[in-house]
Amino acid sequence: MDRVAEQIRAELAELIENEVADPRVGSVTVTSVSVSPDGKQAQVRVCPVDKEASEKDCLRGLESAGHFLRRELAALLQLRHTPELRFTIDHGPQHARRVETLLERIKKRTPLIVLLLLCSGLRAELVRYEASASAMGGLYTIAAYGEDRAQLSAAVEAAFQEVRRLDQMLSNYRPSSELSEINREAAQRPVKVSPEMFDLLEKCQEYSRLSEGAFDWTVGPLMKLWGFYKGSGRLPDRAQVEHALRSIGYRHIRLDPERRTVSFDLPGMELDPGGIGKGYAVDKMVDVLHEAGVEIALVSAAGSSIYALGAPPGAQGWYVRIRDPKVEKITVAEVYLKDDSLSTSGNYEKFFEAEGKIYSHLMDPRTGYPAQGMLSVSVLAPKTLDSEAWTKPCFVNGAAWTKKHLPAGFRAVLCEESKPCYWVR
Repeated sequence: MDRVAEQIRAELAELIENEVADPRVGSVTVTSVSVSPDGKQAQVRVCPVDKEASEKDCLRGLESAGHFLRRELAALLQLRHTPELRFTIDHGPQHARRVETLLERIKKRTPLIVLLLLCSGLRAELVRYEASASAMGGLYTIAAYGEDRAQLSAAVEAAFQEVRRLDQMLSNYRPSSELSEINREAAQRPVKVSPEMFDLLEKCQEYSRLSEGAFDWTVGPLMKLWGFYKGSGRLPDRAQVEHALRSIGYRHIRLDPERRTVSFDLPGMELDPGGIGKGYAVDKMVDVLHEAGVEIALVSAAGSSIYALGAPPGAQGWYVRIRDPKVEKITVAEVYLKDDSLSTSGNYEKFFEAEGKIYSHLMDPRTGYPAQGMLSVSVLAPKTLDSEAWTKPCFVNGAAWTKKHLPAGFRAVLCEESKPCYWVR
């Protein structure tokens, strides 16, 4: 039931964002779904993104769309029984002010707690706190250890608030996001962006240069053409691919550091955050936890991008298994992460089959077609933004290129179609 509930939550998040046009609904985050034991009902908790929006109107809009959403879920998930949907407002994510107050209290209390422990020669027993939240089209999970459960709860909620903030900046589904403004306007005029966005743009340009164009977040038109924005996928013809390629290429992004603007040389260009968004969010969440005094935590974005802060009590690090791309239950590698990140890209994440061939969402932006030959790539790196970004060129460019170009200090697990999985150091 937990797996079914998470599948329903993920699909509903995309359906509501992209298919429900009712102005009463607006932008909402689907925070969680609970399915009854008999599978006939699902309690869907949502949080309106717009603080000024009417919660009652939002619920009325969702209830009006309930039959449509249920019918779409039935087609997407093919469950024996598609549950009836019951929508409620989740007020948990809205307590940002309370969280900030708690964090201020934490900062004031921490020196006193440490001083008392040092004076007494005792170490408080660590407690574990774990929570999850939905944002940026995926489920983010934090497991943390500390001496004060209230402190951990406040710190974890602050980290979730951070990823929701980034969703407002990087979403290509939200018309009001900074990324959407760039995609709409940068081909017509230079768009002034925030310092944070400009830094991220510069990093992505560097990834593209180092990867010889295999990482390129101007791949948006291709992802739309192949249907991966909707999650299903379709096989376009060659003429359509060639037309989309005319709007792609990181070399056609113009950055002006003095004016802090971005512009596009080509019409129709669109940035797609799918290759770096989760990794960037995980790093920022870790920064929030660390600032709040949390020294031991594991932050995971949809299970594919992970950062380990410190190590659990009595362990050398956080245990993480790397699955076989063909059989989920088989483990091909085991790692103990400590102050390190791990990201994985595999053809099993999003794919479709056409004409007897598997096509995944991992696109080669230079050819316009999904990369072939590799099944999955896992990269270990000091930062999650680095590990997530580097999985793409390693997957697209293949094993020989990876062995030659993987940055010093990074490690990777490569799973090719015709070989057992193996480490590259």
